[in-house]
Amino acid sequence: MTLTAAIIVAAGRGTRASAADRLPKQYAEIAGRSVLARTLEPFLDHPLISATIVVIHPDDHTLYAKAVDGLMVTAAVDGGATRQASVLAGLEALAELAPDYVLIHDAARPFVGTGLISRVIAALDLALGAIAADPLADTLKRAALDGTIAATVDRAGLWRAQTPQGFHYGDILAAHRKAAAEGRCDFTDDAAIAEWAGLPVRLVEGSSDNAKITTADDLARADRLLGASPNSARVEYRSGLGFDVHPFAPGDAVWLGGVRIPHAYKLAGHSDADVALHALTDALLGTIGDGDIGEHFPPSDMRWKGAASILFLEDAARRVRARGGRIINVDITILAEAPRIGPHRPAMQAVISAALGLAPSDVGIKATTTEELGFVGRREGIAAMAVATVLLPVGPATV
Repeated sequence: MTLTAAIIVAAGRGTRASAADRLPKQYAEIAGRSVLARTLEPFLDHPLISATIVVIHPDDHTLYAKAVDGLMVTAAVDGGATRQASVLAGLEALAELAPDYVLIHDAARPFVGTGLISRVIAALDLALGAIAADPLADTLKRAALDGTIAATVDRAGLWRAQTPQGFHYGDILAAHRKAAAEGRCDFTDDAAIAEWAGLPVRLVEGSSDNAKITTADDLARADRLLGASPNSARVEYRSGLGFDVHPFAPGDAVWLGGVRIPHAYKLAGHSDADVALHALTDALLGTIGDGDIGEHFPPSDMRWKGAASILFLEDAARRVRARGGRIINVDITILAEAPRIGPHRPAMQAVISAALGLAPSDVGIKATTTEELGFVGRREGIAAMAVATVLLPVGPATV
């Protein structure tokens, strides 16, 4: 089994975000809990991460103990004078464990999702390095010395690097040691060290939620997202329901929950006819009142002929995030006499959790027959029902 460890880098001294009390930002509170605690939880809870260590400033042990009170974490590791030195200290602390993979994450990014963590880990099965990143969407301008625009920069192929950044442990440890031995201390992230050492690094789709807290405005925005401030945007839980059905047609497999399952028939439809993902897509769209799957991906549009339904689900998730929403959990019930769903449940949970940025435990997959009643009982097709819950900002709070 592949062993994966995580290093949370919390040795920085930045205080702009918490200027009033001059606390380093990782110890400031959002919604009554420290930034560091909120950052740690997705790593501590992730089923694929075996060990998580935190690198802190040598003067911060008391702050650290208070910030992580109640969390199952080991004693912190003292960091160095730079982020690069702190990461190396964390890597050296893992030498006895010698994990296969290591993820390195900034403590000031408290909204990293378990799905994003899973995507970075999965990419390491195919590459020596992988980092979360967002493609640039804004137009870029290069400024002249007098403050006017000197040029418009082509943004094609440009990405904003985030964390976590994942690597094969032995390779990134060797790269850090080499950089330290040669006096190179000018790297801005671990991917830059990997590139310098000749390690190929893959880009993995990040998340706009995975922003770094730097200023007091960032802290206030995080409070608003969690609905902590009495003057913040009001948030509420929303639930959406979805239902879909497709008939059988001649074939040799069905797509359910993003997984191809061998069967005596296939499901007929314009796309891959994945009833489970179609129902879940509609459930997510329902949480934000944004129509249904047929409105956004009409069967009359040949672009979606034979399309993988995971594309529809990912689009619905992006629509929820664009509204400032956070998906909490989803639950699907598949109605079928055959094939059996149980053996494929873990694979379905993995596909859906990665698409939605959730832990597999936040994705319910159930199946039932209809006791040979109706079209399902007559084995004429398969139906699915789904429910999704999101946390959604709904405007300014009333005072």
